[in-house]
Amino acid sequence: MSGTDFSIFNIFTMLGGLAFFLYGMNVMSTGLEKLTGGKLEIALKKMTSNKFMAIILGMVVTIAIQSSSAMTVMLVGFVNSGLMSLEQTVGVCFGSDIGTTLTAWILSLAGVDGTNPFIKMLKPTSFAPIVAIIGVMLIMAAKKNKHKDVGRILVGFAIIMTGMSLMSDSVSPLANSPKFQEILTAFHNPILGVLVGAGFTGIIQSSAASVGILQAFSQTGALTYGMALPIIMGLNIGTCVTALISSIGVNKNAKRVACIHILIKVLGTLILLPVALILQHVVQLSIFDQTVGFVGIAVMHSIFNIATTIILLPFTPMLVKLSRIIIRDKEGGEAEVEENRLRGLDERFLKTPAVAVETCRSTTIEMANITSEAINDALELLVSPYNEEKVKSVIDAEDLIDHYEDKINSYLVRLSKSSVTGKDSRKVSKMMHCVGNFERISDHAVNLIESVQECKEKGIKFSDECVNELKVISEAISENISIAFNAYITDDLSAAHKVEPLEEVVDNLSTELKNRHIRRLQNDECTVELGYIFQDILTNLERISDHCSNIAGCLIETDEKTNIHAYLHDVKENDETFRNEYRSYSERYFARLDEVISQEH
Repeated sequence: MSGTDFSIFNIFTMLGGLAFFLYGMNVMSTGLEKLTGGKLEIALKKMTSNKFMAIILGMVVTIAIQSSSAMTVMLVGFVNSGLMSLEQTVGVCFGSDIGTTLTAWILSLAGVDGTNPFIKMLKPTSFAPIVAIIGVMLIMAAKKNKHKDVGRILVGFAIIMTGMSLMSDSVSPLANSPKFQEILTAFHNPILGVLVGAGFTGIIQSSAASVGILQAFSQTGALTYGMALPIIMGLNIGTCVTALISSIGVNKNAKRVACIHILIKVLGTLILLPVALILQHVVQLSIFDQTVGFVGIAVMHSIFNIATTIILLPFTPMLVKLSRIIIRDKEGGEAEVEENRLRGLDERFLKTPAVAVETCRSTTIEMANITSEAINDALELLVSPYNEEKVKSVIDAEDLIDHYEDKINSYLVRLSKSSVTGKDSRKVSKMMHCVGNFERISDHAVNLIESVQECKEKGIKFSDECVNELKVISEAISENISIAFNAYITDDLSAAHKVEPLEEVVDNLSTELKNRHIRRLQNDECTVELGYIFQDILTNLERISDHCSNIAGCLIETDEKTNIHAYLHDVKENDETFRNEYRSYSERYFARLDEVISQEH
C-alpha cells in the first residue's frame, strides 16, 4: 500500500480498533469496579456535603471506574433513590468531568517517540504485550479474586492500547490524501466541529473513545489546535447522551441531574468557545494554527473541563435553580408525589453490582426495621388494652413488607446474574434467605393480631395469670428478634450465635405455658374457646422464634461456611458457650414465670 492509499480495509481496521478500545474500556472498568468493591461509589452518599470534597471524590471515582458517563448514571440512580440530594451531585459532576480527562493522558503514550530504550518502552506497541502477558498469567494462575481482577485490569489496558495503535495505523495513509485535506477544511468552521464532536460521541456513548479517535487522526498531521478544540468541546457535550437516556422513567430530581450535566458542558462551550475564537482570530495566537498531537489534545481536553469547573463552580445554586426551571414540577406548584420506599432498588445500579448490592442491603435493612416494629406492636397488643390504630398499623406494615419481599427478591434475581465479588455474593445469598424470614415474621404478627381481634369481637379475655405468662414469653421473643435482627443489620456473627440458645428457651417456655393452660382447663379456670386462641398464639410465637433462628443460622452458614444442621447438632451437644447461654436465658425467664405464680397466689 502506498502512502496515499486509503481503502475499505483501513476503515475495517479503524472500526476494529474502536471495537478493541471500547471492549478494553469495559474490561478494565469492570475490573476496577470489582477491585474497589463499590466502596468509592458508596462513599459518594456520605462525603458530598462539602463541594470541594465532592469534586475530589468525583474525580477519584471516575478515574477508578474510567467512565464519566457511568458516574452520571450512578448519580441519577442515587437521586432517584433518595440517597443523595440534587445539590450534592453538582460538585461530583464537576469532579467527574475532570477525572475523565486522565484517559486522554494515558492514550498520549501512543505518541511517545524516540530512540532511547526507556522511551521506547513507554510506547504501547512495546509494553502492551508485556502488560497483557502479566494480566493473563494473573487471571489463570492467581487464587485470590483480587489478583484476578488486577489481571483483568491489565488485560483491559492492553486491549485499549492495541485498539489505539490499530486506529492510529489505519488513518496514517490519510496524511497525504488530498480528499482528506479537503474534508478537513470544513472543520475550520467551529460550529461544525462542535456538532460533529457531539454527534459522534452521542452515537458511541464514550468520550474516551472519541478522544482516542481524535488523537489517532492527529497523527495525519492535518489537524490544528484551532480545528481540534471545537471538536473536543462537542465530544464533551455528546458524552451527556448516556445520562440523558438513563434519566428516562425517573423522578424529576433525577432528571435534573442529567440536565445539570448537560448545562455544565453546554455553558462551558458557550463561554469558552468565543474566548478561543477571540484568541485565534483577534489576538491571533499562533498556537491555534500549529499541528496538534496526542499530548496537545489531552491538554485541551483537561483545560476545557478544569476551566469550566472554575468558572461555573461559584454558580452551583444557579445551575440547580436553572435545572428546576427547565424541568418543572407539576402545575399548581405541587412537587410530584413519589413513592419514598423501594427507590433504592434502581436498575441503573445493576451496571455497578457492588453499589447495587449495598443499596439493596440498605433496603433490606429498612424491611427488617419495619418488620421489627410490626412484631413488637403485635406482642404489645397481646398483653395490653385493644388499640384499633395499632392493629391497623400492624396490618398495613404486613402489606408493605409483602411489597418489599416481591421487589427485593426480583431485584436480587437480576443482581445474582451480574458479575459480583465473592464477598458481595455472600451478601446476596444472605439477603435472599433473610427477606423471606422477615416476611413470614410479619405474617405471624398479623396472625397474633387476628387472635386479639377474635377476643375483642367475642367479648372474651384471658385471665390475669395467662396475660402475665404471655408477657414473659413475649419478652423472650422480643429479645430474640432484637438479637437476630441486629445480627443481620450489623453483620455480627457473635450476636447470631446467641439466637439459638434463646430459641431453645422459647420452645421450653411455650411447652410450659401449654401445660399450665391445660391445668387451668382441667380446673375449669379457662374456657375451651380461649384455650384454642391461646394455643394459636403460642404456635405463632414459636414460629417467630424459629424464623429468628433461621436468620441467625443463615449468617453463620454463609460466613462460617458450615452446614447449619451439623452446626446446630454440634453446638447443642458439645459447645460449652451454647450451654452457658442457654442456662442464663433459661434461669432468667423461668424465674420471671415463678414471679408470676407468686404474684397470683
